[in-house]
Amino acid sequence: MSGSILIVTALPQELDDSLPPNDLPVAFTGVGKVNAALAVLDAIAVYRPRLIINFGTAGRVSDRVHGLVEVASVVQRDMNAEPLAPRGMTPFQEDRHSFVSGQNGVVCATGDSFVTSRDPWLVEQGVDVVDMELFAIAAACERAGVAWRSFKFITDDANEDSGDHWETNVHRGRDLFFEKLATL
Repeated sequence: MSGSILIVTALPQELDDSLPPNDLPVAFTGVGKVNAALAVLDAIAVYRPRLIINFGTAGRVSDRVHGLVEVASVVQRDMNAEPLAPRGMTPFQEDRHSFVSGQNGVVCATGDSFVTSRDPWLVEQGVDVVDMELFAIAAACERAGVAWRSFKFITDDANEDSGDHWETNVHRGRDLFFEKLATL
């Protein structure tokens, strides 16, 4: 399987319990950054992919995005160790504080919380969407020397109704993702 493509997603329901076409392997990470980092490093050891394609759901921060979007870069939204480092940056760590996919697309901010209200910091950083795994996935890929791409389906508006909207829409991006996957 060395040299293959590996699909990574947090939950089976994001793929509506279906597997992608062309028998591509799928690794499910579970929710959150720690689960994602550990699962991706384990999956890289097993599958030895040349490319990881992340598919998942996201909350919308920018009104200009909808449907299925590709991620150009990802930052960490919940690392806040001020005054030791600015928000989004891990203090005393030389590692990168954002990751770039090499593709055109949106800015994603990852954190271990479900966003249910407006956050001015996200707007100031030019963030378009929020999720709970991508920063960790990109960091694991960077550490292992594996390329990554990410596609996010917008399920909600990152507001007080996000939980209900996510539950209603979590499975609705699968077909759009499979169509996009067929063109890569």
